[in-house]
Amino acid sequence: MVLQLLRGKDGRLSAYAPTEGAIERWTENRPGGPDWTGPVRLELPGLTACSVGQGADGYVHLMGLRSRPGEGDRVDVDVVHATQFQTGRPTTAWHSMGTPHPNDWRKAARVTVVETVVGRDGAVHVFVRNAGTGISARRQDGKGKWSGWVDFKGKDVVEGLSGVATAAGRVEFLAPTTGGALRWFMTEPGGGLKRGEDLPWKPQPGSCAGVQTGPDTLTHFWRDAATGELLAWRAGDDTGAISLGGETGTGRVAVLQAPIDGHDCTVLAQREPAAGRLSVAAYPAQNEAAGVWWTPTGEPGLSDPALALDGLGRVVLAALGPDRRLRLARQKTSEPGLALGAWQTVQGG
Repeated sequence: MVLQLLRGKDGRLSAYAPTEGAIERWTENRPGGPDWTGPVRLELPGLTACSVGQGADGYVHLMGLRSRPGEGDRVDVDVVHATQFQTGRPTTAWHSMGTPHPNDWRKAARVTVVETVVGRDGAVHVFVRNAGTGISARRQDGKGKWSGWVDFKGKDVVEGLSGVATAAGRVEFLAPTTGGALRWFMTEPGGGLKRGEDLPWKPQPGSCAGVQTGPDTLTHFWRDAATGELLAWRAGDDTGAISLGGETGTGRVAVLQAPIDGHDCTVLAQREPAAGRLSVAAYPAQNEAAGVWWTPTGEPGLSDPALALDGLGRVVLAALGPDRRLRLARQKTSEPGLALGAWQTVQGG
């Protein structure tokens, strides 16, 4: 996780980004801005990886990997969880969820990467790469009860797990590997996750993302490991993975489903290879074959981007600058299409 942008039940946006020993959070003071509070440090000493997920109830679930030195060469690693129930409010205390290897600290120390996705029923799913380089998961049901760790099998998983849920509550999960990608999915909302067919395309580590693009339909995006081109794929689509064409980017693509001029569109944002400049594109939902055209935003040196709709229904593009200050560009409502205004640096308080 580099930066994530979420909208609360009250319409205010919050931005989350990891830093040494904490997750930083910025929060809009009112829907649509422009004033913000933050960054507030959500302290977590020993933080090595984290993920943030949000349910339909607006609750934000923060997952982290915590590493603490023990005696000699021992390093104790565990997964921790905290919940934020209202926008801008304090979180609960961090609660340890252990690891898939409770009786072997050496194996637990090899647990890396974490991903969180929340179903419409409030069920929280957390996925990690275990010591065997496969996937292990825990699930918290809508009443707050956690399952034990379940071994989902698989092997050779790399960085960049991607989980996404439909509005109806069905969850899918993609794990890139050294030779392709693994997929788990629900056949119905609230059901168990089952293993799908392995995908033959090889994503770049850290590049996978997903979004709902139609009724109970999810589209997954990643960069091809060999060429860097951006690909889109949907289960059941006989065309396979579709190249979006256009400019080659780097890192994880940000993706959002949003209405543009009355049309349901998929909005993408990415970093250009040179200078960390961001560019954006939008196209009619599930019409990847038409290709996309990227528009540069003009601000260099930024982190991987995040996208969200603000409380006024505008597309918001966010990123961190080299000074780790939050930058935002909002959609202009006075112009047709996806036109973004000038970048603004958040003056937190």
